[in-house]
Order: sequence, then structure tokens, then C-alpha cells
Amino acid sequence: MADVKINDSWKVVLKDEFKQFYFEQIVMFLKHEKALNKIIYPPGNCIFNAFDQTPFDKVKVVILGQDPYHGAGQAHGLCFSVQKGIKPPPSLVNIYKEMHQDLGIPIAETGDLTPWAQQGVLMLNAILTVRANEPASHSKIGWETFTDAVIKKISEQKRGVVFILWGKFAQEKAALIDATKHHILKAAHPSPFSAHSGFFGCKHFSKTNQLLVQEGQNPVDWRL
Repeated sequence: MADVKINDSWKVVLKDEFKQFYFEQIVMFLKHEKALNKIIYPPGNCIFNAFDQTPFDKVKVVILGQDPYHGAGQAHGLCFSVQKGIKPPPSLVNIYKEMHQDLGIPIAETGDLTPWAQQGVLMLNAILTVRANEPASHSKIGWETFTDAVIKKISEQKRGVVFILWGKFAQEKAALIDATKHHILKAAHPSPFSAHSGFFGCKHFSKTNQLLVQEGQNPVDWRL
């Protein structure tokens, strides 16, 4: 993982995690997968892209996903986001539809959410890698221990962050967040299987901006 890019602010916050035995196990597992010629997404230099694009001191919103897209050319280390030139997947299309209903924003053609990340929206998957065409294939290697620690660090060391939790998996992470000093927004997952049962109409984009303004922060420009 020598080619990994991660903002220096996170290196300070997470230095103890990087020394833990479980994190060494993650690194060993990924090296073993590489030795077996397994294709892993996202590419090595994008595994920590969420942390590189959104420095710790700039985090004001957290959107939590589960694990990376497992198709070729899609994942680049930001949850729900795909690389430039790749067609937006169904969940992201539904996110755009809700944004259009909520804020009147035109539905984007790009699936690259980097502009959100650069405004302080941490686009965090709970699991940071996946084997090609095998969803959840890296769900037991230690990533959730790491990303749970990330959520706890944000909860403990910051104030007034808006956590957006879509679907049951993400909502279980609410237990890690101090709700007395942060804001938690919950809705169904934007997947086509569940979007009509509580995602559409959640208005999380306008609600997030209202909460940020209350906290004295700049609202997010959700346009892409």
C-alpha cells in the first residue's frame, strides 16, 4: 500500500489505528490477494481517496456507504461515486432524482462526486476494498473496525457534523455517534429495491444545508 494517498491531517488522527494488529492484517490480506492475481477495486492509490479529498479539519458532513462498486472502472474511493466517464449506477441515479425533487438541481450526467468531497462531505464506505465482481468479498478483513474508529474520532473530536445514514447497514452506525453534539439524518437506502419505501422525499440535501447554516458553516453546493 505504498502508493496510497491520504491527507496529512488524517495521518495524525488515525496514527494509532495504522499501528494496530488488525490493520496489519488488512495490509497482509490485500498483499495476498495481489499475489493471487485477484483484481481489487478501487485501485491502490484510491483506497483512501475519501480521506485525501476531505481533510479531517474540513469534515462537516459524512455520507456512509457499505462497500465499493465491484465493476471495472467504477470505484475510486468515494461512496456512491464513480469515476469520470462511467455511467451513474442506479442508486446514484436515485440520489440525483431526490436532489432534483428537493432542490430543483438538474440531474447530473457525471457520476463523479469529488466536488462534494472537496467541500467537506466525507464520502465514507464502511469497507474500503472489494474483489472484482464479488460484492462484500472484503467485508470480514478488518475494514469495519477501521471505519468504525474513523466515525468515533469524528464524533469525539468534532462538533456539529451532519451524518447521513441511508439504509439499515448505515443506520446501525448511529450507535458510534454522539447525538448530543452532532446531527443524524436517516432514510431508506437509495437502491432501486428500497428507494420508494422512504428514500424519496427524505429531503436530506436541503435539511443538511439548513443544519450547516445553523452551525455557522457554509452550505454544500450539491450541483455537479
